[in-house]
Amino acid sequence: MFINVNLKEKRPLYEQICSGVEEQLLLGIIRADEELPSVRSLAVELSINPNTVQKAYALLEQRGFIYSVSGRGSFACDIEKLLPLKREEALKEFDRTAKQALGLDISKNDLKDRLEELQTGHPERL
Repeated sequence: MFINVNLKEKRPLYEQICSGVEEQLLLGIIRADEELPSVRSLAVELSINPNTVQKAYALLEQRGFIYSVSGRGSFACDIEKLLPLKREEALKEFDRTAKQALGLDISKNDLKDRLEELQTGHPERL
């Protein structure tokens, strides 16, 4: 597992850890029931306070991405159960962003073109 945190980013470190773990789960890099690094080892690896990692793990567990086994550690949940929820969240975020773009007079055709570029992997304007 590789987590990247940026001390200059405005988001708190625990949120960056959460995002990194969530992304790796969604991409299949971390598989269901795979053991995550211990709080202490991840804190050492990232050179951050263990309480920050603990907070991230607690939030990930609350969100349903990981589960803890007393005395054994933290493990990845089966992401297939979370996909419908994550898809709904993504669509809500898309709706918010699309409304903002339309409010900035970005045309529907420009938005459609951008989506097609992203889908084909050829984002010419990105």
